Amino acid sequence: MKYINPLEVQKKMNSRILTNNLAKILFFLATTFGLVVLVVLIARVVSQSMGWIDLNFITGKLSTNADKAGIMGAILGTLWLMLIVAPVTMFLGVGTAIYLESYAKKGKIHSFIQTNIANLAGVPSIVFGILGLTVFVRAMDLGGVILAGGLTMSLLVLPIVVVASQEAIRSVPSFLSEASYGMGATKWQTIKNIVLPAALPGILTGVILSLSRAIGETAPLVVIGIPALLIPFPGGILDRFTILPMQIYYWTIDSALVAEYANLAAATIVVLLLVLFIMNSIAIIIRNKFQRRY
Repeated sequence: MKYINPLEVQKKMNSRILTNNLAKILFFLATTFGLVVLVVLIARVVSQSMGWIDLNFITGKLSTNADKAGIMGAILGTLWLMLIVAPVTMFLGVGTAIYLESYAKKGKIHSFIQTNIANLAGVPSIVFGILGLTVFVRAMDLGGVILAGGLTMSLLVLPIVVVASQEAIRSVPSFLSEASYGMGATKWQTIKNIVLPAALPGILTGVILSLSRAIGETAPLVVIGIPALLIPFPGGILDRFTILPMQIYYWTIDSALVAEYANLAAATIVVLLLVLFIMNSIAIIIRNKFQRRY
């Protein structure tokens, strides 16, 4: 029987406890640093926007005059864009996840598709802008309209929904599907009535994350030629448009020449955060409703 030295055991225990405490302190400092930066950023944005957010700013049209500029056109453009991105992304993303998890044969082709979907999530957004410019703007001759922008942004966030939906489908207990098959249900009936309702909270989480990213992206829309200053309000998916992040981007650039544009950019950031908060809140309420049901 091997002799165990109590002193060596105690040294190892002390070393592990010290390592654990150091890791805890390191992670706490990292979290604190992130929160401090976020608070400072929000405080600066809110302070710069004070006195600029009013009814005329919310409901007015875009203008080169800083005192008369409004962002209703950008707000409508953002909402129209999300009306394209949400259904397209959810339909294609969930459909892809169902096929890969329930219908596709496991093998090299399946692994190849899975790897490429994961890689697409890390592709720079401007690459999707080039793809949208080539396919939707030029090949399909849509131009810089809401439909082209929405389809481009849908491609950008599609991998997020696919991966999240796959994980949600995998998390559904297998005995539920087996019980459904035992009752004589077909595969599609099982997916529609058992798997999808149980996986819906996880799927909606992926959709929320994808919309949160899509609403703040600018680079793809810059590539496909979305203007920053647009006087008419968009009224349909084939109208030209601009969105809140685009307006923030160009007002930030122009603030080097006109100081008031920095205040307009800060006020637009506050509005964008409010729009994002409202959209996420509605999506979270819907997700929690289904989560309680299933």
